[in-house]
Amino acid sequence: MNEPDEKELLFVPLGGTEEIGMNFNLYGLGSPDQHDWLIIDLGITFGDDSTPGVDVIVPDPAFIEERRKNLLGIVLTHGHEDHIGAVPYLWRKFRCPVYATPFTAALLRKKMEMDGAELSVDIIEVPLKGKFDVGPFSLELITLTHSMPEPNALAVRTPLGTIFHTGDWKFDPDPVIGEVSDFEGLQALGDEGVLATIGDSTNVFVDGVSGSEAPLRKNLTEMIGKCRGQVAVACFASNVARLQTIFEAATANGRTVCFVGRSLWRINAAARETGYLADLPPFLEASEATDLAKDQVLYVCTGSQGEPRAALTRIAAGDHRYVNLGDGDTVIFSSRIIPGNDRAIGRLQNRLAMKGVQIISESSDSVHVSGHPARDELIKMYQLIRPQIAIPVHGEPRHLLKHVELAKQCQVPETVLVQNGSIVRLAPGPAGIVGEARVGRLAVDGKRLHPIDADVVRDRARILHNGTAVLTLIIDENGSMVREPKLTTHAIMDDDEHSHILELLVDWIDDALDAMELEDLLDDNAIAEEARIAVRRGFRETHGKRPLVTVHVVRV
Repeated sequence: MNEPDEKELLFVPLGGTEEIGMNFNLYGLGSPDQHDWLIIDLGITFGDDSTPGVDVIVPDPAFIEERRKNLLGIVLTHGHEDHIGAVPYLWRKFRCPVYATPFTAALLRKKMEMDGAELSVDIIEVPLKGKFDVGPFSLELITLTHSMPEPNALAVRTPLGTIFHTGDWKFDPDPVIGEVSDFEGLQALGDEGVLATIGDSTNVFVDGVSGSEAPLRKNLTEMIGKCRGQVAVACFASNVARLQTIFEAATANGRTVCFVGRSLWRINAAARETGYLADLPPFLEASEATDLAKDQVLYVCTGSQGEPRAALTRIAAGDHRYVNLGDGDTVIFSSRIIPGNDRAIGRLQNRLAMKGVQIISESSDSVHVSGHPARDELIKMYQLIRPQIAIPVHGEPRHLLKHVELAKQCQVPETVLVQNGSIVRLAPGPAGIVGEARVGRLAVDGKRLHPIDADVVRDRARILHNGTAVLTLIIDENGSMVREPKLTTHAIMDDDEHSHILELLVDWIDDALDAMELEDLLDDNAIAEEARIAVRRGFRETHGKRPLVTVHVVRV
């Protein structure tokens, strides 16, 4: 038990633990009743079939919003959506400085402009390998490699010990863009002494190393050289090194590169603004490539994960204005399948195959290398850093459990298995979970945020699977039906069923009204609720559906 004036150091993951995506981490330093807080990353995840109409999901910030007066800043490790994507939606709740390296800062500014968010965000640019203080936290950026420019680990120094927060990383000995990992800095930090490592778990099941970006250029060059028709490459827009690799492979085969997808242009603009891709000629718009011969063009497309509104999905559906792929053309999926996207990618690839398009993917060819560390790289990192405590994050439960096992094999003295919302005291004393913070997910619905379990989100899913029914019930002052009800349905039954269902409907409601007490028959709300239940029960019996039912009661 802490003494009242004794300082403590806390770690609180509110997103990005038990999942891959939506990273949102807090560090707190202070007495048990009041802490200074620092946010590391503020990312999004994406909706799926269970959240119709919801494309973007952000973490619930209620825990830190309640402590906003003690929130000192947000530090972004790099520019991936699952690390910066929630800033436009949640920053107004915090209104604190945001710290980022030049590329990440440029990307965030462009994202906020395109999303129509507030433009008054106080973004403080920090140079690569920079050092800066945020209240009692002294931070140092340590260069690592990843699948986008300027990935940084953070050394967070405090009076109670140093935290090493890895962010997303790998050890790429030959990165196409950016510097190699700063092994000297990592070794020096380990020699200095590290209290805790908060680390990436994505590829903990993958043996060996993740591989380098540079050899991929040779593979893609040879692969594209064998193609005779149009070629499209689907990749993560944020992978600037991959964009350069694709350009070089295309150019070696006499093809001109055309970008198809809004996010590619946003990344391209941020990269060129900060000195990346600066030596490459401008890429073509889709409209500018229509006069090129099929064997002279290479399209780089968004949509590698089967996203419904992305460029490649629209091309596969024949809905793109300028790009049409068919027999003899090739699509290369130069990306990994993010867990949960298997079905969407499968649907996309089937659509392309039905059009006669040849599909090349990671499962069959060497067209992608991961941006996250495999087991040998994780072991190497632990040998360099030598922390007292290991806390795995950035993974599903199976990843976190395996990472705990690996850390123990690496002789890390203490490990803590956490969930989103775990309040972990790192110091003083042995590390452990000392409480639970409120966590949740908010759906971005137009210009509004709703809890993911709010009626507006749940009802949309219910409508998708069960349809809707709107009933107008006309009754007299005693609660008896005086006219045939009016029924309108969507996505439940065929038109020729309507008269039959209406007959049954009268029986369902008559039975419900007959069972009501006299005083309830005088209450419109009570009648509406009983009728709603009766109609829903009736459709469950006749159609096996549980529609969203709305009842209007009209007394005459």
